[in-house]
Amino acid sequence: MKKIFKRVFLVVLLAGFGWVINYAWVSFPIISGFGAKAVCTGVFVSHRNSDIIIKEELGDMPLSLGSFEIDMKDSSVTGSVFGLAKRKAIYRSGIGASVINGLPEETIRKQVFNIPPAPVFNTDTIAWPMGDKLVDSIPAGIDKALLDMAISKAFEEPFADKQVRTRAVAIVYNGQLLAEKYANGINKNTQLYGWSMAKSVTSALIGTLVGQGKLDVNKPAPVPEWKAATDPRHAITLKNLLNQQSGLDFMEDYSGASDVTNMLYKEADMAAFTASHPLLNAPGSTFSYTSGNSNVIARIIRQTVGELEYAAYPFTDLFYKAGMYHTLFEPDASGTYVGSSYIMATARDYARFGLLYMNDGMVNNERILPEGWVQQTVTAPATNSSKNYGYQFWLNGFSGSDATKRVYPAAPADMFYCDGYAGQFVYIIPSKKLVIVRLGLTLDGSFDENGFLQNIIAAVK
Repeated sequence: MKKIFKRVFLVVLLAGFGWVINYAWVSFPIISGFGAKAVCTGVFVSHRNSDIIIKEELGDMPLSLGSFEIDMKDSSVTGSVFGLAKRKAIYRSGIGASVINGLPEETIRKQVFNIPPAPVFNTDTIAWPMGDKLVDSIPAGIDKALLDMAISKAFEEPFADKQVRTRAVAIVYNGQLLAEKYANGINKNTQLYGWSMAKSVTSALIGTLVGQGKLDVNKPAPVPEWKAATDPRHAITLKNLLNQQSGLDFMEDYSGASDVTNMLYKEADMAAFTASHPLLNAPGSTFSYTSGNSNVIARIIRQTVGELEYAAYPFTDLFYKAGMYHTLFEPDASGTYVGSSYIMATARDYARFGLLYMNDGMVNNERILPEGWVQQTVTAPATNSSKNYGYQFWLNGFSGSDATKRVYPAAPADMFYCDGYAGQFVYIIPSKKLVIVRLGLTLDGSFDENGFLQNIIAAVK
């Protein structure tokens, strides 16, 4: 009996040890990479205190297992877990932070990004949205007291065991920036993560190229790995990618090691990694939200624009034209902007982006997005029965008549929005002439998004 017990105990012990080894092998590099990237971006792009970043962004398990060393001279952050699985993120001016993956650091640092400088002028002397000169008066029909209460409520911390951590709110009505509020340590010039709101910006860049006649969303996506006519993935169109209906077998699961976490924190070329995946479903048949699709789209932009102009393209053809002078995309190690996740901007710039879509792709009497692009963006494909997704934007219109069937019952059916990890939102409500920005670090769903929208909308008669 004792021998049997010892054998069972040994088997259990070995199994447990094997699980620990496997977990460390798979997960430690992701923890190190995520943390190094978060601290590097937070310190060198957002200019935030590193201790606060580590406490707030990386304070929960398993991210709290990581340790992070900041090298101010090298503009880098190195992460590790118990001294193992070291990952380094480097900061480069104008393009933010990148994790060193798959390529030598020297090779990555030699990459050239010709980012054009933003126009030099005092933005406080230029009227919003191209500048920061605001109108003092409040439009008729706006209940300012109610609006201020709604915004203040978004910053409250009503729970003892969890935190809402709203960092910024900006409200635009009928083109006018009505109100904004920031948490301690954050201001109108602080660039904050948009996370998956980057997908919507990537979609806008595709729109600019469609407007120039350089891309057709209905044709097979120009992806080198799928170019053979005999490859079943050759049937994937650019529209399929935009609608998250590529059919690729790609797992979007952030609870542990998966395709998406491996892509973001282990791969040098995120688009190539995604493009190597086989089909799971027929293209255009099934909605499956993945960041991989968005990074394939990002590489299509690079290939279409060309190497000489690619780095500058988001700035010259979108950001600067929309008055978004405090926005940047961060690239992967291969030099492709991470179109799924790594957008950094101020709350005002996110509001400007929303206003671009509110105005059907027009800014300052200039058409940035082609006519009809916004309408295409907010039209879900017939094969998406939930009608909740368009061209890299989420849609609220489950039902125009039954509010209970919408994502946000308090909001109109015509609302569409950008949605990023931990509570990043740009809500666009054409029928109310509203653009609502909320940025934060809500990790447990404690922020009442529907209530927030209800309160803001109630202040607009």
